[in-house]
Amino acid sequence: MQGKQELYPKGTGPKDAHTRPGIAFYKGRPQCQRCGTWIAENCRLENGAYFCPGCLLLGRVTEFHELVTDVTPITRPKEAVPCVWPGTLTAKQVVVATALKECLDKRQNALLWAVTGSGKTEMLFPMLEQAFREGLQVAYATPRIDVCNEVYPRLRQAFPSGGILLRHSQGEEWRDFQLLVATTHQLLHFYRAFDLLIIDESDAFPYVDNPVLHEASRLAVKEQGITVHLTATPSRELKQQREKENWCLLTLFQRYHKRPLVVPELCFMENWRKLPERKRGLKKLARLCESLLKDNRLLVFCPQIDYLKRLEQALQPYLAQWRVTSVSARDEKRQEKIQGMRDGKWDVLLTSTVLERGVTFANVSVVVLGADHEVFTKSVLIQIAGRVDRLGEYRHGRVVYCYQEQTYPLRQAIAEIKAINRKRGQENAL
Repeated sequence: MQGKQELYPKGTGPKDAHTRPGIAFYKGRPQCQRCGTWIAENCRLENGAYFCPGCLLLGRVTEFHELVTDVTPITRPKEAVPCVWPGTLTAKQVVVATALKECLDKRQNALLWAVTGSGKTEMLFPMLEQAFREGLQVAYATPRIDVCNEVYPRLRQAFPSGGILLRHSQGEEWRDFQLLVATTHQLLHFYRAFDLLIIDESDAFPYVDNPVLHEASRLAVKEQGITVHLTATPSRELKQQREKENWCLLTLFQRYHKRPLVVPELCFMENWRKLPERKRGLKKLARLCESLLKDNRLLVFCPQIDYLKRLEQALQPYLAQWRVTSVSARDEKRQEKIQGMRDGKWDVLLTSTVLERGVTFANVSVVVLGADHEVFTKSVLIQIAGRVDRLGEYRHGRVVYCYQEQTYPLRQAIAEIKAINRKRGQENAL
């Protein structure tokens, strides 16, 4: 498989492949060549050999290993892989989609800063159609499994004759592909493999502030290839990198249905950390939930998984007439419950931040419980607010931040949502 690298003991790999040392030394300092980790003095085996702790899950790299990459050119027929998506792009989406195609033509990196619900995936379709036509190898990578699972079927439906592979911890087995849909960790398997790398939600955990994954994404792209970052909440570091490296900047602050982002409401929730044990607080939360359930189903975001489970058990008696469940990254039935929420089987879904982005449900409102907790950064709060009013007709969806202290990220999230709506108005005036 072109560009996929494998680990071999030194001198045992295929002779016609590209070979690199597993660990290289720069001025005496050992560095892993797969993930870029600088290796500490105490990371040694019993025989004294250095090993890399940064990418152990993919197999242990030592100084006695080499990384072998298949560089056999793949001659793909340069033929059209038609996009059969039945929808149509808005005028503003067409402008962005055309600019993305131009970036591919010019081989220029790009940052697409587009509001949640703007149709980022659909705006990629013309560029992907061109990449298929040119026989290019493409990867769509994102930090979250749930985003992969959301995007993969949409790409398969849009390009049914394209060779598309889904790879993550519960994904498909390796096979040949032209478009890889994968978590960013899967990029560690590749070296100079992709003509086009699309990184969606590049400000999300675990990609953000992770030097191993940043290095993996850099090494996975061919020297003449390009990277396109997609996000609704670009980090300051990403903006600085764009300016420093002169990437193309594309923006879209209008959602595809042309309605503004829902501005969050504030709800004081005293001592919310002890809410599962406080009847008064539970009654207040239940009243809030019931008021929101009059128009929509409900997502309730909680800051910690153990808190989530305690709250679910305590809240059930107060919402006995509603169908209530919870989901988190540890839940073995996670995908089943998420699909159940899409299918309307649940009225209330309590969730950790695992559903903060990349997942779409119709007709939902949102409550963020403990919005002043440190896990709810500005970008996370904005992404959560973006879960509301994504599909269908307007259903009076609401976003409620429950807090004890109005933290800086909380205030900034609301301020930025209002600023995005103003930018949307300016776009409409053009």
